[in-house]
Amino acid sequence: MPIALQLALKARATASANPVARLYRQVMKEVPRILTIYDIDMPKAEAQQAIRAKFNEYGKIKDDRVTGMLIEKGYMDLEETCLQHTQRSHLLRSLSLNIEMQGSARKRLSADS
Repeated sequence: MPIALQLALKARATASANPVARLYRQVMKEVPRILTIYDIDMPKAEAQQAIRAKFNEYGKIKDDRVTGMLIEKGYMDLEETCLQHTQRSHLLRSLSLNIEMQGSARKRLSADS
């Protein structure tokens, strides 16, 4: 069994009234450690705000199957980040609150614009 799935399997085995809140609390608890491990010069409050924004982005989803999948993916991402399988640049991109442009719009952005 892959190591990266241990947190997700543990979360699936444990029945909880609100699994989203449980994942949120676990992620918030690990923020200071992750900022230290990856040497990210960002205030803890700003990182927590970015994570809160990601949770709010998916807050309108009502389908239980999709919610369950997102919870397991969240646990897997947390586990991979804590085990340092995530690259620093990927973590910085997910913690940034900037508008993420997609496709060719991102490529057209230059230093002088």
